[in-house]
Amino acid sequence: MKNLLKLLLVFITITLTSCSENYSNGERIGVITQFSNTGIMFKSHEGHLNVTQTGMNSSVPFDFSIDNDREDENLIKTIDSAAQYGWKVKLVYHEALGKNWFSNRGDTDHFISKCEVLEKNFGNAFNGKSNQVTGKVIDTIYVVIVDNKPKPTIVKEK
Repeated sequence: MKNLLKLLLVFITITLTSCSENYSNGERIGVITQFSNTGIMFKSHEGHLNVTQTGMNSSVPFDFSIDNDREDENLIKTIDSAAQYGWKVKLVYHEALGKNWFSNRGDTDHFISKCEVLEKNFGNAFNGKSNQVTGKVIDTIYVVIVDNKPKPTIVKEK
């Protein structure tokens, strides 16, 4: 009976603490706004992606990690450059199910396996062309500020 309880306890512990790989797979498209190497005991690469849909930012943030067990230097360099220069990227990820108790793999459950650069001039309004705008002024906008406060009236006594 004692051995059965120990075995049951071990089984429950492994079930609750293990990470099931590939709970879900997917890809997200957007601009990386944060990428850093963080951690006190276990250093991991963490990032934040502003998800874009049809060219506009979505309100749904996407936090991700680079798996410490499968670090790829080329992947880290690509994501770091994308964060630094504002490139639009597609991140291919897998989500692990379960709790990463010691954060030894990363702070999130979303681990990036591939980063594909979609557009390098996404944040540039001139699409990589010169920043000098040539041409002529075709319209002028005037702004008129009106004070609508009533003026104080002076009352004279007779």
